[in-house]
Order: sequence, then structure tokens, then C-alpha cells
Amino acid sequence: MTHTLLSKMIGRRTLLKNAVKTCGALAVSSLLTLNAAQASVGEPEKEELKFGFIKLTDMAPLAIAYEKGYFEDEGLYVQLEAQANWKVLLDRVIDGQLDGAHMLAGQPLGATIGFGTQAHIITAFSMDLNGNAITVSNDIWEQMKPYVEKGADGKPLHPIKADALKPVVDAYKAEGKPFKMGMVFPVSTHNYELRYWLAAGGIHPGYYAPQKGDTAGQIDADALLSVTPPPQMPSTMEAGTIYGYCVGEPWNQQAVFKGIGVPVVTDYEIWKDNPEKVFGVSKAWADQYPNTHIRVVKAMIRAAKWLDDNNNGNRPEAVDILSRPEYVGADYDVIANSMTGTFEYEKGDKREVPDFNVFFRHNATYPYYSDAIWYLTQMRRWGQIAEPKSDEWFMETAKKVYRPDIYAIAAKELIAEGKLDASEFPDFATETGFKAPQTQFIDGITYDGHKPNEYLTKFKIGLKPDSKI
Repeated sequence: MTHTLLSKMIGRRTLLKNAVKTCGALAVSSLLTLNAAQASVGEPEKEELKFGFIKLTDMAPLAIAYEKGYFEDEGLYVQLEAQANWKVLLDRVIDGQLDGAHMLAGQPLGATIGFGTQAHIITAFSMDLNGNAITVSNDIWEQMKPYVEKGADGKPLHPIKADALKPVVDAYKAEGKPFKMGMVFPVSTHNYELRYWLAAGGIHPGYYAPQKGDTAGQIDADALLSVTPPPQMPSTMEAGTIYGYCVGEPWNQQAVFKGIGVPVVTDYEIWKDNPEKVFGVSKAWADQYPNTHIRVVKAMIRAAKWLDDNNNGNRPEAVDILSRPEYVGADYDVIANSMTGTFEYEKGDKREVPDFNVFFRHNATYPYYSDAIWYLTQMRRWGQIAEPKSDEWFMETAKKVYRPDIYAIAAKELIAEGKLDASEFPDFATETGFKAPQTQFIDGITYDGHKPNEYLTKFKIGLKPDSKI
């Protein structure tokens, strides 16, 4: 944590604690805006907290909850600390060095089912929708161009499918050269989105076989995917180690600004309004500090709402905050390129994508079981889940990890306090945790979270429900 961030945290904490000494209980109540509705949750069992994050724009709800004082409104004194990579971040949540963290949506699921590190992690808060893209190097883009359909204005028609990349990959294979691409973590959204896009274009991204000790995910692969930390993606591609990657912002727009690559497709185009990051804590931590957990979720809901308020009118201020070195630390213009309703593909080809980053709209913060099950289907599709599983198993696993019950308590508290309106949330009396069948995937396949095994039968590339490696 930087000196500046530490100073802010200490300064605010000191202010509040001095108020306790000088003004008594009534002043404390006023300063922390603790009303009867808040008291119904109970005082936080743990006040001083440390949360981890990776330097990506979708950590914004944490930064805004901190900067706007929403954590303090809940009686919480929070430190935010950037982590080196997703594995270190997860390990530190598991061993208690971090109280919670900005996580890949697949991380709590992967940990709970024992893919990689085994630990029961839960989430009661989804941090955003969309926000990723797939970028290729300038050289690969030039090789793809002849196969990309163009509009009357001569610009590429979007979405660009992996069909345009397949002849390039086939040429590499014919020459005996491996076609290498990067993603951020084996259970990341980016891994599954990149695999989904490649497979939809007839490019096999490879299988995992953890039961055989193979966790590389390159069995039968046409394109070889490997892990690269997000901030290192542009430089790794520039060095020629990988030819393209899938990552969150600002690291696709960074490639455009540096003139080293072209984002060819966003995850909004691969799966419209897909869930991206979550806030994760260990189940043991949540059980030990239930009031604290609810209060954290309350603060982050408010932050997400602020980020989407006024038709994204607060985004320029958010970009200014995120550009600071203690948060994302990229140039203001790079972050703003995708955070303020636009996205730049080939240099100079900037297009309107108002929902590229969504933090609150479309019930973005609600932890849907159907979202969890989609990730589990992709783990099964690519062999990370090695054995056949029943539909009931998918549902039971989703319920172990995704906790809309905790989210609902936090939301109802905010409604009772007058901070948000009931109309801004799902109807908790009827909400089942399942979105309606989703049709807006790049390959046109419909996903129904109630029928995960039936869903797996629809793909030409990937394991079927009863398949094994």
C-alpha cells in the first residue's frame, strides 16, 4: 500500500476515533450515520480490514467505496493493496493475510471444487459486467485482415469472429510453428472467453487433464494458451512471446495507444452482459464476521451505483481516481478510452460501446446462480472438471459459492436506510437466482442455467457430458 493511501486511511480512522472520545456515543452515531436499520445488522465484528486487488479498471467498486467514504459509513477502516497476480491474491485470502479481494468470477468456484488450491471461497457481490477484449499483434492482424468482412465504409464489421483467425492458425500449424496466446489465469473469465471465441471459429484451444497431472490445458490444442499477469500482457506480446491475448482494461487499450496491437473483439460481443469479477472471501471468514461481511457488501453496492449514476456521468472522476498509481496506475486517456462509453479497436477506429463497463445496471452486482453454473460448464467443457457431473451437482456447487442470500440482506438494509430504492434491485420475493435463457452469444447457442449438461451437448468442440480425457 502506498504512503498516500495509508495516510488517508489513518487520517480518517483517527478522525472517527477522536470523535468517539470527545463527543460521546451520540456524536459517534451521527458521524457514522448509524440508524435503526443499520443497527439491525449488528456492529461489525472486525473493523480494520485489508482487501486485495489486481490493477484493472474493474476493481473500481473497491476504490470508490474507499474514496467516497462508503466503507467508513459502515464503521469499517479499510486498506486496499495491489497484488502481484491472481494466485498470490487467492493464497493471501485463504491464509488470512487479506480479508477479501477483487477476484476472477471463476476463482471462488475453482478453489471450492479443488482445481488448483483447495479452499471454500464464497462471493455475495458481483463487481461488474463485460470489460474484457481479445487483442492480437499488428502482424497477426495484418494476416487476419483478408478474412475480415468489411462494411461500406471500409471498416471491419463487428463482431469479428475467430473464423478470420483460423487460416492464420492453420498456416502456423502447417509450418510446425506453435500459435501462442495469453490469458490471465486458468479459471479466469478471460480463459473461458478466449476459448469460447476460438472454438466458435473452429480453433481448438486444448483440454486440461488434472487427473493425469496435466494442468497446462494444451491437449489437442490448435492455439496454445498460457498465463500472463494482466499488466504484462502488452509487453509480452510486443516481445513476441505471445501473438495475442484476452485481458481486462486498460491493457487492450494500452496496446492501441502503444501501437503494438489491435483489439479484435470485446467480451460484450462474445457474450453480451457477461459477469466478470466478484468480491471473494473465505467461507470461514464470512462465518466469523457476518455483520462485517454484510456491511462490506453494502458499501460496494453503493460504489457500483455511483459508478453507473447519471448515465455514466461520474466516470471521468472515477477514471481520475483509477489512474492514480495506488490503483490501476495507467494514463487517464488509456483508462477513459473504454471506461467512458467508447472502445477503440484498430487505431483511430473508436466506436460507441456504452455498456462496455457496467457496474450496477442490469442487476450487475447480484450474484446469480446461473452465472456460477456457466463457469462450471466451461470448466467441464475443457476438462478442468475431469469427471461427468449431474445437473444437481452444478446447482449444489453454485449454491455453496454464490450467496444471493447475503446480498439480499445488504440490499434490504440500503433500501430501509433510503440510500437506494427497491426498484433498483431484483424482486427478492420472487428472485430464483437464474437469469432467463441467454441467447446473445457470438455462436448463437442459447444458455439455460437449469440445464448445464444439455448445454454441453451443443458445442462442436469441447467435452460432452459423459466424456473424459
